[in-house]
Amino acid sequence: MSGRVVTSLTNPTVKAVRALHLRKTREETGLFVAEGLKIVTEAVELGRAPRILLYGREAADHPLLRAALRSAADAGGEAIEVTRDILAKISRRDNPQAVVGVFAQSFTALEALVPASADCWIALHRVRDPGNLGTILRTADAAGCGGVILVGECCDPYSVEAVRATMGSIFAVPIVKADEADFLTWRAAWPGSVVGALLSATLDYRAAAYVKPTMVLMGNEQQGLPPQMAAACDVNVKIPMRGRADSLNLSVATGVMVYAATA
Repeated sequence: MSGRVVTSLTNPTVKAVRALHLRKTREETGLFVAEGLKIVTEAVELGRAPRILLYGREAADHPLLRAALRSAADAGGEAIEVTRDILAKISRRDNPQAVVGVFAQSFTALEALVPASADCWIALHRVRDPGNLGTILRTADAAGCGGVILVGECCDPYSVEAVRATMGSIFAVPIVKADEADFLTWRAAWPGSVVGALLSATLDYRAAAYVKPTMVLMGNEQQGLPPQMAAACDVNVKIPMRGRADSLNLSVATGVMVYAATA
């Protein structure tokens, strides 16, 4: 499959891909942008075919791109060779990736999760920073977590910033969205332990009993876990600060908690 060549920023497909920087457009279309041949290849290897592939001439003969082009063609997708200027405008970077893919978003229903299928799961309450969320998704993938549950109003895991931070793990980790009430009702039947990280807790995170499957529940970057979410945990723990900083970055703290839960 070889794509046609486009040099104009006013091309309808190029305009549609650029519009996916907007959350409103992503929600309306159910699509998102993934940048880079590595991430696109991860998607293809996991059975996620690109709906649209934009690529620069320098990548045209790469065997991994050819595999992605075949995947797009088999799924009825569109492939376009574009200029470096178009890639820069789409990525909003001066040094853009040579390949950009557009994919369908994927969310898993809360009720479809099988807790016993993994030793550890992550729940995030009102996470705000897409970089943190993307890094947590990558950590979940690396640690073999079952999935990431977004509780309440969270940032978009399919934003360009979040997807970049996942380094391809966006395609490997089940993502769930749930409001607080539904999550708390569902959590009541959780078969293992729910462990919350709380600055005001007194129990050291290393001393907690992590009964598998363990759900690690983390609050947002500013307020942490609110009382109703902390109360839903079997135990709340703290990660001690040894220096002047009073807390860890959320993604770092989540990684510490996940590896404690899976030790």
